[in-house]
Amino acid sequence: MKVNINIDDDQKDTRLDTVISSFYKACSRSRAAILINNSDILVNHKKKKPGFRVKSGDIITGIMPDADIDTVVLPENIYLDIEFEDDHIIVINKKPGMVVHPAPGNLSGTLVNALLFHEPKIKEVGEDRFRSGIVHRLDKDTSGLMVVAKTKEALPFLQKEFKQRRVEKKYLALVSGNFPDDQGEINLPIGRHPVKRKIMAINHEDGKPARTCWKVKKHFKAACLIEALLKTGRTHQIRVHFYAIDHPLIGDRIYQPRRYRKKKSIAPRQMLHSWQLAFRHPYSGRKMFFKAELPEDFLQTESQLESLL
Repeated sequence: MKVNINIDDDQKDTRLDTVISSFYKACSRSRAAILINNSDILVNHKKKKPGFRVKSGDIITGIMPDADIDTVVLPENIYLDIEFEDDHIIVINKKPGMVVHPAPGNLSGTLVNALLFHEPKIKEVGEDRFRSGIVHRLDKDTSGLMVVAKTKEALPFLQKEFKQRRVEKKYLALVSGNFPDDQGEINLPIGRHPVKRKIMAINHEDGKPARTCWKVKKHFKAACLIEALLKTGRTHQIRVHFYAIDHPLIGDRIYQPRRYRKKKSIAPRQMLHSWQLAFRHPYSGRKMFFKAELPEDFLQTESQLESLL
């Protein structure tokens, strides 16, 4: 269900989450707060906090889940490639093609469904049952390392570590074209696309700062293997940044020049892999480091690029 609310004088100075719950009776204020925090609901096309006091003339837009809002997320016996696990966290090497958490219309086959089967207690971790234990996300077709919280105490600790940029995240990507330099930095703000609200774009007016440091690990005839170090964690950051500098990821169907979007690609998905992850343990405080080897489809695509040399 689409949300479209024009705030008048009678509603001004009301909390944003209260406005949402009053307009949509099936949505509690706590659920409204989750939707607002997840950027599903915006004010004047900008993200706000649930406690934001609306003003006369504000326009609230977004998407309101309807039929699935009260649906129970079920555990499913799905294989997980677990790199590490203790009483507090799980580090997973996510396979490509797996959605991280359920959403209306897509309630099964996700990482959260698998986690609930593996460890039922994760159901109680976090306010949003659709995102139980989830600290950060990877796109469906991005593979590699993720850390998941197993306890109510671990979740806010890790979320704060990510927010304070204390977590080191390195990715490997296959990108189109070659670079004149072997390393560099992309520093361009990212926000919602002004028209296509489901995707991101470089947005100098409303976007948030985004920094990606990169270096070339291998050259091919018309592509490169890139190591990307994220200094910020914006949605689709690597994909948007390299598209913006005319080096889109191989296999990406969205952040790609229009003339190439429907053409057959040598890659079955965007070639992006969460390669290394380093963070402090939420209980011991000890620095932990993980590395995940490249999946088979990434290696096959790399091999095809090598054959073109």
